[in-house]
Amino acid sequence: MDKFEKLTGVAAPMPLVNIDTDMIIPKQFLKTIKRSGLGKNLFDEMRYDDNGNEREDFVLNQPAYRHAEIIVAGDNFGCGSSREHAPWALLDFGIRCVISTSFADIFFNNCFKNGILPVVLPQEAIDELMEDARKGSNARITVDLESQTVTSSDGNTFHFEVDPFKKHCLLNGLDDIGLTLEKASAIDTFEAKAETLRPWV
Repeated sequence: MDKFEKLTGVAAPMPLVNIDTDMIIPKQFLKTIKRSGLGKNLFDEMRYDDNGNEREDFVLNQPAYRHAEIIVAGDNFGCGSSREHAPWALLDFGIRCVISTSFADIFFNNCFKNGILPVVLPQEAIDELMEDARKGSNARITVDLESQTVTSSDGNTFHFEVDPFKKHCLLNGLDDIGLTLEKASAIDTFEAKAETLRPWV
């Protein structure tokens, strides 16, 4: 998993509330167990018409936001079913941070496990960042995990809270496997001792 330290990038404004996981990645794309390749189907039913053509009015189809790395969203982002494909699709598209007033719990935790930083800020901060994001690709937002701040293109800074353990994992690029491998030496020692004590196993 890639480390998340400091990100300065284009933010796509998505003021909708209750953006659920089926909107993020519709159910027909859940057959794969691969984490790659889902970006093209991110927000599929919102991005494409029935003939597979791009909808010009959808934010991620607009030239300014095709390479967005941040989403500024309405309340309750990631609600709905617990599919881990949702953060996979966001990450494969290039999204590394989602900023909202609140997130569904399972989606929130899945983001951290996949290298995405979900940032919770009060509504007044979201309103300002949403307006900033609407300026397009010339307005870049900076998200600094170490200092736990989000800074608008105008230089206004907002502080956010994050669980220390989750922060450690993102800063060091540690998913569940990475956390286990941190204990590799202790695991090897245990297994060697167990083999000596129980050679028949």
